Amino acid sequence: MTHPHHNGTSTSTGEPAPTAPQPPAARRSGSDRDSTRVEVFQMLGWRWDITEAKKLTQGRAPDGRIQTRWWAGMIQLVAIDAEHAAQVDLSEPLIMATVPNGGMLIIDGWHRLCRALSLGVEELFAVVLTEEEELACRIFDREEDDEEETEGEATDEDMFGSA
Repeated sequence: MTHPHHNGTSTSTGEPAPTAPQPPAARRSGSDRDSTRVEVFQMLGWRWDITEAKKLTQGRAPDGRIQTRWWAGMIQLVAIDAEHAAQVDLSEPLIMATVPNGGMLIIDGWHRLCRALSLGVEELFAVVLTEEEELACRIFDREEDDEEETEGEATDEDMFGSA
């Protein structure tokens, strides 16, 4: 039996040492997916249309690689389906976005990250959305935006219920 990411070296237990997956020649067309389903990712107050992000990045070469260990602590913030994670294709690049505060965030690929960590894969390929692409994929809730403009700033006393 061969390991999917075997590089010819072995670990101290004799298991093949995993390596980073090779980048795909081209992203999958998405024709095997349910075309009526819209995939959404939410982290804190931000939401993105992942279906749109995948369309925008289809066929694009990865921009670079992420270090899986660096992102390991954030997995606890994301709902992970273990069965799905065990079956994901690690050669499919993650999709990342620059969030409004200036930091980078994985918006698609958390199951791949989970699997990579469980297999000891140290790096995964990633595609980074441009600012325009990130805005095109971000889901804005117009009602909340309107309420914030009309209600003004909440005080610390209002937020913590100690008015």
